[in-house]
Amino acid sequence: MSLDLQTRVWRTIKVVIGITPWLLSMYVFYWLNSSGTWTSETPHRGKLSVALLAGGMLVTFLLLSRFDRRQPA
Repeated sequence: MSLDLQTRVWRTIKVVIGITPWLLSMYVFYWLNSSGTWTSETPHRGKLSVALLAGGMLVTFLLLSRFDRRQPA
C-alpha cells in the first residue's frame, strides 16, 4: 500500500471514529422520539434534546481535535 493511500485510509478511519459519538447521540434522540419514550408532554424535552445533541457534538469535537493534534506536520 502506498504511503499516500495509507495516509488517506488512516484519516478516513479517524474521521469515522471521531463522528461516531455525534451519530450515536442523533440515533438515541431518534430512538427516544420514535419509540414514544419522549412525548410532547415530557418535561424539559427541549433542554434534554439540546443537551444530548450538544454532548455528542462536544465529544466529536474533542476526538477530532485530539486526532488532528497527533498528526505530524
